[in-house]
Amino acid sequence: MAAFLYKTGQFSFRRRWFVTALWAGLLVAAGVLASRADAAPPNDFSLPGTEAQRAYDLLDERFPEVNADGAAARVVFKADDGKVTAPAARRAVEDAVRALGEGPQVDRVTNPFETGSVSKDGTIAYAQVSYSVPVTELSDTSREALMDTVAETNSSGLTVEAGGNAVSDAVGGHSSEAIGIAVAAVVLVITFGALIAAGLPLLTALLGVGVGTCAIKALAAPLGLGGTTSVLATMLGLAVGIDYALFVVSRYRDELARGRSREDAAARAVGTAGSAVVFAGLTVVIALAGLSVVGIPVLTQMGLAAAGTVALAVLIAVTLIPALLGIAGKRIRPARARLRKRPAPDVPDGTPSGTSARPTLGVRWARFTTRRPLAVLLVGAAALIATAVPVASLELGLPGDESKPASTTQRRAYDLLADGFGPGFNGPLTAVVRAGDGGDARSAARATATRIKNTDGVATVTPPRFNDGKDTAVLTVVPATAPGSKETTDLVHALRAPEIEGDDAQVLVAGTTAMNIDVSQKLADALLPYIALVVGLAFLLLIAVFRSVLVPLKAALGFLLSIAAGLGAVVAVFQWGWLGSLFGVSEPGPVMSIMPIFMVGVVFGLAMDYEVFLVTRIREAYVADRQPVRAVIGGFEHSARVVTAAAVIMISVFAGFMGSSEQMVKTIGFGLAIAVLFDAFVVRMTLVPAVLALLGHRAWRLPRWLDRWVPHVDVEGESLKARETARTDATRQNTDTTPQNTDTLAADPYEVR
Repeated sequence: MAAFLYKTGQFSFRRRWFVTALWAGLLVAAGVLASRADAAPPNDFSLPGTEAQRAYDLLDERFPEVNADGAAARVVFKADDGKVTAPAARRAVEDAVRALGEGPQVDRVTNPFETGSVSKDGTIAYAQVSYSVPVTELSDTSREALMDTVAETNSSGLTVEAGGNAVSDAVGGHSSEAIGIAVAAVVLVITFGALIAAGLPLLTALLGVGVGTCAIKALAAPLGLGGTTSVLATMLGLAVGIDYALFVVSRYRDELARGRSREDAAARAVGTAGSAVVFAGLTVVIALAGLSVVGIPVLTQMGLAAAGTVALAVLIAVTLIPALLGIAGKRIRPARARLRKRPAPDVPDGTPSGTSARPTLGVRWARFTTRRPLAVLLVGAAALIATAVPVASLELGLPGDESKPASTTQRRAYDLLADGFGPGFNGPLTAVVRAGDGGDARSAARATATRIKNTDGVATVTPPRFNDGKDTAVLTVVPATAPGSKETTDLVHALRAPEIEGDDAQVLVAGTTAMNIDVSQKLADALLPYIALVVGLAFLLLIAVFRSVLVPLKAALGFLLSIAAGLGAVVAVFQWGWLGSLFGVSEPGPVMSIMPIFMVGVVFGLAMDYEVFLVTRIREAYVADRQPVRAVIGGFEHSARVVTAAAVIMISVFAGFMGSSEQMVKTIGFGLAIAVLFDAFVVRMTLVPAVLALLGHRAWRLPRWLDRWVPHVDVEGESLKARETARTDATRQNTDTTPQNTDTLAADPYEVR
């Protein structure tokens, strides 16, 4: 692997303009194809195999006029003084209903005075706005028309709010990405101390994201990729693109500092750091492609698209980076030289050969962790386990309007409806009743309605409404408790029990609340198989990388600690409400269902990045010196600064999302940032050196029976060192027999010879 990548880097350096033009042409071609491609289809939010999905499919078949997948909004009216049934207030409400019905893409609007949608005290009423298209196809013009009507009616003596999936308060733009890029630029400048060296990772990461997102858009229509498929690809493409380029450029400057020519330094950087990039990229691809096991189409699309973008980032790191290094030439200088001294003969094990007179912070930290490895391991592991304790009470759900800040119209509409009609009114359930073979649908529906009405936790049940064929009925069930509560979840399970169906009907329970419960259950059931898949495959891959069993095992266990601690922090803040005001949590509640599996996929990829880059330098030092503790310190001397910079960039990027007003986005940002913080600085930078120091030589042993089966991939570049030694011996033999012409020596030791 190292020899192949060395030749790849050498070719790219020599043919720098050709390689650069090739990537630029690829970006232009992808952009042209994307601009001419058809619009992406709406996201497929179906959940094959769930009861809620079967109910929706049956509704589409038997009640096509209902348009179960259509966008909807509830416009809530509250009289500022008196009742909404007063003549003036009633006229204002009816005018608003007519205006809402004239909006684009609107299918129908209910009049609260005709449907009885007025609270018992007469102070609150609502109109249901149904659209002819799914929420993913709802235009901005339709949303603006809805909110304009709400604003105009607010000035007529009424308080008017709107909720539902047709209402959006999302702010356009890419402020989070911009914040992340700005922080990345600052960290890279500090790391490299030069603008050009810092600019290369940013430039190549943006190019990779550009090619990836354009390709996704171009393939959206032919492959049926949803409109949000590129979201994860953009986030991870930017993250790993910066990381991978950062490691290659950093290794290039280290090789220059050793006196190598620029061509040889670029080729060696690709052969060594590039090998680590390839295998780190493979672990990320495994984690993302593994999202397919969940069985949710939109997650599968997002995972595969992001995996393709990560593969692009790997290709750019091993081809375009050396080409740009060649173009930059002397403008990228060697790593800053350090004053070094040879250690005294009585220096104890644990001090690397050639340690600098003023050791770096990474070296000092490695010495500390290896001096007291058992204490460091126990304290670090105990801290992570303690942070993970809240995971035991993890409750999953999908955030609704109740989780939005009180300043939003959706939250105010939610509160008004709860006050006027009860807490369960915001999460009605839909029971689809189909008579058994040869049964009477009418009697079956009436009997089912009676059984549902007598179920604990049910507030009201509407009379059954039949389809044209009179063989299927629909009942609307209003729970007595809030949508996200445990009591409502228990009610859904009770309504799906055989006792509700009886012997004369089949009952399917749907509705937003039921769908959220099914999503949560499906994701929870898939979590352990997903973790087993990605961790198991990565474990096998890391055995080949490190030629060890204990090192990959340590990597996997460390990752599980990071994920558990990260999820524990999420539960404590967003479910329990600890430090909620500090992080802007307005209403604690169940953790977003997608959060655990999303954290596993993203954090696992980044964790394995840090593991591969850090431990390959440690193993490289061990292969050269065969001193376990000294190898740990030597590896930290060369990689701690770069790994720290990469982790700080990722934490800053994810933390930028915490400024969002959306609870879901805030949760994702906090969860990913805290998990990367735990993994990079507690697990990789603290527990890893402590464990390696405790294991000693055993960490780098591979059983003989396994050694025969594991391929030798040479990530550390041992073949390159052997080739260099052979060339050095040949040069010495030629020097012994050929007079040396000192006039031909290159003046610049970093120029290509």
